[in-house]
Amino acid sequence: MEVKIGISDSPRELVVTSGQTPAEVEAVVNEAFGNGGVITLTDEKGRKYLVQSSKVSYVEIGASQGGRVGFVVSS
Repeated sequence: MEVKIGISDSPRELVVTSGQTPAEVEAVVNEAFGNGGVITLTDEKGRKYLVQSSKVSYVEIGASQGGRVGFVVSS
């Protein structure tokens, strides 16, 4: 599953492909926002990402694209 996190004062977003379910990610984000803590996500390769919740502009939780490439074969 793909998680995009917008960071305040940064033109780029952090994109993490996580093995967690959307409900698990939402719970982690809500808990961090509730106590002013840190959002902790682990990607599919086991790397951890820590983001201070006060610096987060938005969090987009969605399905992973599965590495699809947009080629079209025409005849």
